[in-house]
Amino acid sequence: MMARRDRGVALLIVLWGCTLLAIMLGGFAALARTEGLQARYQYAQTRAHYAAEAGVMRAIEGLQGRDIGSRWIADGRSYLFEFDDAKVTITIVDEDGKVDLNAASGDVLTGLFKAAGATDDKARSLSSAIQDWRRPGDAASPNGAKKPQYDAAGVGYGPRNGPFATVEEARMVLGMDAKTWSAVAPALTIWSGRERPNSEHAQALALAAIPGLGRAGADAILAKRGQADGGVVAGGNGVTHTIRAEAILDDGTRSSLTSTIRLRGIRSGNQPYAVLRWREGDAE
Repeated sequence: MMARRDRGVALLIVLWGCTLLAIMLGGFAALARTEGLQARYQYAQTRAHYAAEAGVMRAIEGLQGRDIGSRWIADGRSYLFEFDDAKVTITIVDEDGKVDLNAASGDVLTGLFKAAGATDDKARSLSSAIQDWRRPGDAASPNGAKKPQYDAAGVGYGPRNGPFATVEEARMVLGMDAKTWSAVAPALTIWSGRERPNSEHAQALALAAIPGLGRAGADAILAKRGQADGGVVAGGNGVTHTIRAEAILDDGTRSSLTSTIRLRGIRSGNQPYAVLRWREGDAE
């Protein structure tokens, strides 16, 4: 009787051991499968990332081709490029077609905010606040904002009283709300040095900011630009550009890069471009 009970206990222990072993093996199999999926995902993401990087390099080459007539045009049009089984879509925007936070006139800034949907009063106020941010001194301009106005708003900081160091710094300007910022951000720059955007390269919002042009004039310029014999001539680009490259693999894996670069020309011993800003993904 005792021997039979001992055999039953031994059998129960063996069954429990087999169950535990099966659970452990199942866990290891699930872990291995998860790690395999992660490895494949990371590999695909890496391929897509470097395909997007290749797109940026292809854009730089396209902007500096020896044949001026075949150079890529930096007015926001799309170029397609295939690299390592990835389809890459590239757009290039010349920074001289944007509104320069450090150089734009008050009329251009006001026009930009009005074109973005701000009321006349808010557009003038934001324009003055931007000019006060970049202007030395403590006295606010009419409708503008210096340190006392920022203190009264309780934001805990004041204007730089000097040039904007980044485009994103404009988010801190008194009165700049999230909706307005989202609308105007793609049209802003700190790298053109121009009082008004270059109409040959400017996008719709920046065009509409040019005094006397407005939406109707901007639409007319864009319509002409879209024609085969439009007014944009290849090779007429500036030197500073924002390039966006989006790569998509056959399995749908996607990666995007946005880089602002300054061309230096192709000369022996000279780096042909300098990177001013580099962002991965779609975040502004």
